[in-house]
Amino acid sequence: MTPLRLKVDAPGQRADQFLAAALPQLTRSAAQKLLEEGAVTLNGRPVKKNYKTAPEDELVVVLPDPAPVDILPQDIPLDVVYEDEDVIAVNKPVGLVVHPAAGHPDGTLVNALLYHCGNSLSGINGALRPGIVHRIDRDTSGLIIAAKNDTAHLALAAQLQDHSLYREYEAVCVGNLKQDQGTVNAPIARHPTDRKKMAVNFLQGREAVTHWTVLERFSGYTHIQCQLETGRTHQIRVHMAHTGHPLLGDVVYGSKKPWPGLAGQCLHARRLSFVHPRTGERLTLECPLPSWFQEVLTKLGHLV
Repeated sequence: MTPLRLKVDAPGQRADQFLAAALPQLTRSAAQKLLEEGAVTLNGRPVKKNYKTAPEDELVVVLPDPAPVDILPQDIPLDVVYEDEDVIAVNKPVGLVVHPAAGHPDGTLVNALLYHCGNSLSGINGALRPGIVHRIDRDTSGLIIAAKNDTAHLALAAQLQDHSLYREYEAVCVGNLKQDQGTVNAPIARHPTDRKKMAVNFLQGREAVTHWTVLERFSGYTHIQCQLETGRTHQIRVHMAHTGHPLLGDVVYGSKKPWPGLAGQCLHARRLSFVHPRTGERLTLECPLPSWFQEVLTKLGHLV
């Protein structure tokens, strides 16, 4: 398999911590096993698990071939926004989990992609996440791209790392933001006590940058556009909660009381732009706000 090259963006971490954070498919113990087996190198030399990463480090990781696993293709309807021999982009609905995990063994986007693509998906992200280059939360809707081969996957992963893969979201947050635009630059790590949550952590977190712009103001709520410079788990949700303006309907990082008619947070991946791995041309994809999002805006006072 083609080696993965990972540039350090949070120096001072142990190598096993860095790997587990940079490659979400790896557990901490799996990262340690790779280090013990010499599958991780720096300047051609094996890296020890207690090595502390330094600025400008680039670790080279050779992942094992995916283990055979029984993930069944399932005929789940897909809203395909774009597709060719290398990539596929879909408009994911609220409630659809991206890949199999504990509590969600099937009925996921991966099961649907395997059926639609005829098992033609990249294997770089492991047996449980074939083709998956990036993720969006179960209760977030909108654009997500998957790779059909390893070459495309590596190219898209590189664009994620150098921030050239553009991702734009729309959301409604609670309260009125004072400025018309701003940036949240606050590192994110796993929550210290609740492992299902993320949190801003200036000592151990990985770099996380979110740019936001106000689209429309309502009484007590703000419709915003968010551009991701990085892609940490729950990034927009964590960052907006950090500013004191959690997303409407986010019972994890905001009010525990759900918003009537919302299954989760009011967040939609609206636009996605990337350089095509084969042609070198930049493609920009867009999917409109879903009806449930438009209904929220109408209830808040948006005039059609």
